[in-house]
Amino acid sequence: MSSKERPTLGGTRIKTRKRNIAAPLDPAAFSDAVVQIYLDNAGDLELIAKSIESSDLNFSRYGDTFFEVVFTGGRTQPGTTKPDEGDRHPYSIIECEPKREVILPSVIYIQKILRRRPFLIKNLENVMRRFLQSLELFEENERKKLAIFTALAFSQKLSGLPPETVLQPLLKDNLVAKGLVLSFMTDFFKEYLIDNSLDDLISILKRGKVEDNLLDFFPPTKRSNEAFSEHFSKEGLVALVEYNEKKIFEVKLKEMKAALTTQITEEADTSEVIETVKLRVRDAKLPDIEVVRVVWDVLMDAVQWSGKNQQQNANAALRQFQRTADEPMDLCNYRLAGGKLELELMYKVQMQCYEDAKLMKLFPEIVRSLYDQDVLAEDTILHWFRKGTNPKGRQTFVKALEPFVNWLEEAEEEE
Repeated sequence: MSSKERPTLGGTRIKTRKRNIAAPLDPAAFSDAVVQIYLDNAGDLELIAKSIESSDLNFSRYGDTFFEVVFTGGRTQPGTTKPDEGDRHPYSIIECEPKREVILPSVIYIQKILRRRPFLIKNLENVMRRFLQSLELFEENERKKLAIFTALAFSQKLSGLPPETVLQPLLKDNLVAKGLVLSFMTDFFKEYLIDNSLDDLISILKRGKVEDNLLDFFPPTKRSNEAFSEHFSKEGLVALVEYNEKKIFEVKLKEMKAALTTQITEEADTSEVIETVKLRVRDAKLPDIEVVRVVWDVLMDAVQWSGKNQQQNANAALRQFQRTADEPMDLCNYRLAGGKLELELMYKVQMQCYEDAKLMKLFPEIVRSLYDQDVLAEDTILHWFRKGTNPKGRQTFVKALEPFVNWLEEAEEEE
């Protein structure tokens, strides 16, 4: 062979590289096949589940389409809830009666499908999110069915259906303004609480990141705590009303505590602090007992626990307490004076000293200081000593206070 001749590949076939050719999407054919399974089994969900399990349909590709068929009886137009072309069946969730005993079998049926094909949970989320974002396109009766299904899905713990992907889409301004979200959530609450506790419901709302925004379900013109109580009381959801009132109460107490902490830290005049409490109590209708508890907590939080030993810390606590000892009762006396508040303060001191090792030995000194400042009356101290009902640390504190009580009793006899 001449050096100028090129080598040849005689008798050798060159293999061409195969390309991945994607099969065209055909959701219509998939939808028709699923619809036919429903029709062939006359809506019997047990038989339908078995037929689907044995079928070779491509659920990984057409998961959204499958749940469209389950909910509406056929395929829906892209991005809407409107029916698309193709076959339909009359056994869908939207077509059934708005009753839990009628819708529950569909929830159990979907649970079976998801156990065999857990990847479909994402498709269920997609379809539910799309439907809930389009509540205005459904009739009132159909929205109620969706609410019942959603409640039962969470009640049955439908394969880890995440609440946030279902509940968050509801907070669309146009849906809220029309009152559709409030109506949906009311049906949801009522249905869910049939089989579950209020704590279970609150847990779902927390996971759905709506627990702190319950008023956001109300139209802007009705967004008030009074409207909340009135609406849900009328719907028979008294437990939810009480929960919301408790939550509001806790928030207002927290706000008052923050305001008092700022004023006491800045060593504001007692009259200014009292005026602040008056305004907060009036606006929030806070009980005097709660005010006593909050003020005591604020006073003790203001103590600088920076001493090198327990005695230095104890002295710091006493100095702080003696400087402001008159505030707990002064902050309440403008509304109610008497032994009830004083006794409540005694119990608060008892609990604080019981729970904080730094204060355990200071109990008699604190009580004596309260007495010297005319915050605690002799009768209150003696009543606590003889008939106190809080058992926590009581024996220790009674023994520690005994010398002071003996002194009080001797003084009383001399008089």
